[in-house]
Amino acid sequence: MKVLAGLVLLASAAQAAPHYTFPNLAGEPAWSSIRQTANFQSNGPVTDVNSQAIRCYERSPGSAAPSTTAVRAGGQITFVAAPSIYHPGALSAYMAKAPGRAADFDGSGPVWFKVYQDMPTLANGQYQWPSDTKSQLTFTIPQCIENGEYLFRIEHVALHSASSVNGAQFYISCAQVSVSGGSGSKRPSNLVSFPGAYSPNDPGLLINIYNNGGRQYQPAGPSVFTC
Repeated sequence: MKVLAGLVLLASAAQAAPHYTFPNLAGEPAWSSIRQTANFQSNGPVTDVNSQAIRCYERSPGSAAPSTTAVRAGGQITFVAAPSIYHPGALSAYMAKAPGRAADFDGSGPVWFKVYQDMPTLANGQYQWPSDTKSQLTFTIPQCIENGEYLFRIEHVALHSASSVNGAQFYISCAQVSVSGGSGSKRPSNLVSFPGAYSPNDPGLLINIYNNGGRQYQPAGPSVFTC
């Protein structure tokens, strides 16, 4: 019985190990400026792109994080992955400007603009992403946006099981940030809503990454906003 129990524990650990969260910005405690996600204990993903969880995956929707982090337009923001990005897949980042305080903003409606999207290289018909195994992910805040408070959303979509509908796994967090130093010279375009930005049948979400015929990867969602 002890041997059987040990095997069960090992199997459970093996299943849990590949999952991950983004609990904090570099140099900050967990869940300080990042809204605590529903998977803060399980590390499990979102798989339904039409669910409200696809926005910020909040444990308690409508509950703000304790603090809001100051960032500079043109500067960088770094998210920490816990323990690290285990599965192959696409990394992206979005921002949404709050009408007032980020702590009071739920991120609903067509308010999100993409500020980063990575792309894989092809090797022997398989995709290889630059985010693989990373434990820190750094993004640049667009210099041309307006000052103010925003939600900054990190998204890693694991595609190892994406050859069937709803097989893509989304790992998401939203940080509350206050942007200063922005020129305000360009208004973000290609605004999208979460849910609404993705379809389960998008070619970047319904795909066999291990046998893709050498086709270029097509990310889900809008193009990246640039200044």
